[in-house]
This record gives sequence, C-alpha cells and structure tokens, in this order.
Amino acid sequence: MSFILAIDQGTTSSRAFIYNSRFERIGSGQKSFQQYFPHPGWVEHNLDEIWESVRLAIKDAISGVKDPSFDVKKIAAIGITNQRETFGLWDKKTHKPIAKAIVWQDRRSSEYCRKLQRSSSAKKISLVTGLVLDPYFSGSKLALQLKSLKETKNLAFGNIDTFLLWKLSNGTAHATDVSNASRTLLMNLKTLDWDPFLLKTFNVPASILPKILSSDARFGETNGLDFLPNGIPIHGILGDQQAALFGQGCLSAGEGKITYGTGAFMLVNTGKQIVRSKGALSTVAWKYKNKTAYALESSVFIAGAAVQWLRDGLKMLKTSSEVETLAKSVESTDGVFFIPALSGLGSPYWVPEARGIIGGLTRGSTSAHIARACLEGIAHSVADTFESLQLKGMGKKVIRVDGGASQNEVLMQCQSDLLQRKLERPIDVETTVRGAALMAALGVGMIGEDFLKKHRDTGANFKPKISVKTSTHLKNIWTKRVKALVKMSI
Repeated sequence: MSFILAIDQGTTSSRAFIYNSRFERIGSGQKSFQQYFPHPGWVEHNLDEIWESVRLAIKDAISGVKDPSFDVKKIAAIGITNQRETFGLWDKKTHKPIAKAIVWQDRRSSEYCRKLQRSSSAKKISLVTGLVLDPYFSGSKLALQLKSLKETKNLAFGNIDTFLLWKLSNGTAHATDVSNASRTLLMNLKTLDWDPFLLKTFNVPASILPKILSSDARFGETNGLDFLPNGIPIHGILGDQQAALFGQGCLSAGEGKITYGTGAFMLVNTGKQIVRSKGALSTVAWKYKNKTAYALESSVFIAGAAVQWLRDGLKMLKTSSEVETLAKSVESTDGVFFIPALSGLGSPYWVPEARGIIGGLTRGSTSAHIARACLEGIAHSVADTFESLQLKGMGKKVIRVDGGASQNEVLMQCQSDLLQRKLERPIDVETTVRGAALMAALGVGMIGEDFLKKHRDTGANFKPKISVKTSTHLKNIWTKRVKALVKMSI
C-alpha cells in the first residue's frame, strides 16, 4: 500500500494529513502560528514560523498513524495547498527570509492600486490577468516591497507554496503551479506564463520569480530533512480555493463550490473557457494531464474571521463553535445587522477602504442577536456575489460547501435560503487538503481520473425554507446597506 502526505498551509495554522491508497485519512497534525499587525490594515506572517509549524504538523501526522502497514518510506508523493496571495522574499544563498511574509488580507498598497487604476495600464492589467487592481493580490505589495530594497540579485519570490517547496527540497526547487501564479497580478491568463508587460508595470525582475508548472507536475523532491527521507516527489500543488474545487469533484463546467474558512470563496468551473463577469475574478482552476481548466471566483475576505473577532475582539465567545448555540437562542436578529468588512470589501464591490459595521442596535439587542447577525452577514456577503458567477447551463445545479464554518447549521441554512439553491456538504469538510492529495496522487500515477468521479464524498444537504420573494426582499435590504457603507468609505 502507498500513502500520500498532503500539506494545507492556511492563514492561521498549518496542517498535515496522511491518506492511504483508498483515500482514507489515517493521520493528521495541526499547528497554529502568530499573526502580526504592525500598522492598521497591515497583516504579516513570519516565514520561519510558518515552516516550523509545517514541520511540526507533519511530524505529528506521522506519529499519529496507527496503521501498522504505514512507513514514511511508503509515501508515494507530497501534495501542497496554501493560502494563495500571501507571499515572501528570501535569499537564494542563505535561504533566509529577508522580511516577514505579506498576507492576502494586508491592505498596505491601497493607494498604489488607486493610482494605477487611474492609469492607461489599468484596463490591460485586468484583461491579461483576469483580476482586479486590489491589494488582495501580491503584485502591488511586491512592487512596494521591492522599491524599498537596495539589492535584488539573490532574491527569490514566492507564494507560500513556493516557499514550502523550497524548504522541502532544500533550495533545489524554485517553482509554483498555474493556480497560485494566476493570483499574483503577474501571470498572463492565456499563456500561463509571467507576462513582460506586467513585470514592467510592477517593476518586478524576472530573475526572482519561480518557474510556473502544471498542477500535477513533479515540482521537486525532499532533500536534507530530519523528518522525511530524501527523494519523496512533491507532485501536486494547488492554491487553497482551487484545491477545494478539485477536492469537491467540480470537474465539469457549471459545477461550483463555496469554501468557508477565514474568508468565504465561491468558485465555478468554466471549463476550457476564460469567462469574464463584472465583479468576479477570472482565474485558473488547474492544469493537469496538459489540460487547463478555468474558473470564475468571488472573494469574501471575512467569514470565519468575523466569528474569531467576536471571540477575540469582543470576548463574546470562549470558542468559535459557541456562535451557533448563541445564534440559535434567538429566532431572528431583531433588526441587528453585521456587515463583516473587517479587511475591506471584496467581490463584487472591491473597496479596500471599507470597514465593518454593526447596526440596527437597540437597548434590547443582545450578544445572541449580534452572533446571529454575524452568521447572516457572512451568508449575505456570499449571496451578494452570486449573480456574477451564474453561467449559461448552470441552471439549478447543486452548490457544494466545505471548510470549517460549513459545519454551522445556522449559516448553511441561511445560505441556502438566500441563494435559493440546494447545498451539499461532504462528510469530510476538509476538501481543500483532499484536493491537494488527489492532485499529488494523479501526478504520481497512483490514481486515474475515473477515481475522482467515482469517489466524491457526499454528506448533508440543505434546501431553501423561505420563498424566492422573501429571499429577494432580504437581499435587497442588504444591498442598500452595503452600498451606503461603500459611499461612506470612498
């Protein structure tokens, strides 16, 4: 029996999972790491701390396996999925980071993006990349960081997947996959390569960039590690949201999923076609077996992070899971609403200056009303982006959901009501890391494409409990509130 090791490097923690050849999860490990907020709107991670968390998570996953047939020497391949737009810079000779990693939530380049939006290059940038000029993507923040440096000769740039590949291979592999590269504002969506016009616009030297490969490519192999043998191929890399789409088995055009993590991200597979839609992002889903699939994406920056804020900021909760019990203790929000724009507004507005707001408060408002408003605010934020993602032929297809917050019954029912769609939640909601594991197994030849279609995980379903008329009314009220917030923010 062969095994797959999959790494899921997220915004707040790093996790490692071990799967057997039947894709049963037999080992897991998780380690959190520190978040840094040096200035308002700035969010950073320490690359060394990320690597240490990954190393410890892998060691815990290995030590926790009870299967007597398991041996680290039987690991056939390693898959990686990661927080996509977070990036770092490190020295190619010393392998040491030159600064903290800049996180996807970081808004430090807001003014840079505003100026570029007014330039003659703005339209071409969006056309070539499929993205919008927003601090969410690494290109504008990389431009600012490079401007502050005196020397770039020995620098290596990479999203977190590239950094982990570098560390796992002891600096022998500097590469990324198409899904991660497509989130930098530097890759051409058609050629799937770094674009000279974009590199010139953001003043990024090509010498610091990783090689772009297919998602199922052999990116490198382990080398010089104290917890894994040399020579294990790293054979599958996907950005976290594309990995979830793959792990959910959304392999055909029109199939879509929503992942509820720190943020909430909805992707719809568009097949071979690059589809443009106002307010949504055109991105690469993956490339494997020399076939490229594209996707439309909506990005809600704050989802689970809003619940974490209720816990850590307002001290309303001891654990994030308590939010569901608290929300269920009231039948409605009693007029309270929560727009969770704690890191600006993403799709479909793209207003980085926006800030979160809690309104509709009275002396009768309680923490339970705020908790319920938080969950409804997450669902509304996702629903607000949905129209831009509907494709011809999508019809009333089921939408698949995953991620930690998808286990919240109140949130899922509200989401189904607002979208007027049936939601399908797998038994194993960790589809992001499952997607990376499946891609690695495909790359190494452990499974074929038929396996993906036959072994899709199906669990609970949620169906709308309110009418289309009521859903539309609720969404219209929400839209008015968000537009008022946008006016206040600009």
